[in-house]
Amino acid sequence: MILDANSGEKPEIEYPCEWGYKIIGTDKVKLELCIFEVMAEKAYTTKAGNTSSRGTFHTLNARCVVISKEERDRIFKAFKEHGDVKMVF
Repeated sequence: MILDANSGEKPEIEYPCEWGYKIIGTDKVKLELCIFEVMAEKAYTTKAGNTSSRGTFHTLNARCVVISKEERDRIFKAFKEHGDVKMVF
């Protein structure tokens, strides 16, 4: 990814590249299953993120190699529309 902080332009992303998704939900196990479903045949890694102070929300970070903007956006949309995901970044 190439970025000039002073240009005000969007970064130029070169594909394929590794991309990360931060997924937030109320059930850690369901979030893990969601990642497994969405990533399907793709190789990916996950890493536990933060848990809210009351233990209500959990964050998981998922990373994979995406081959295009379309694939990156498709995965993001699948997470966003999944019933067990409250937020995705």
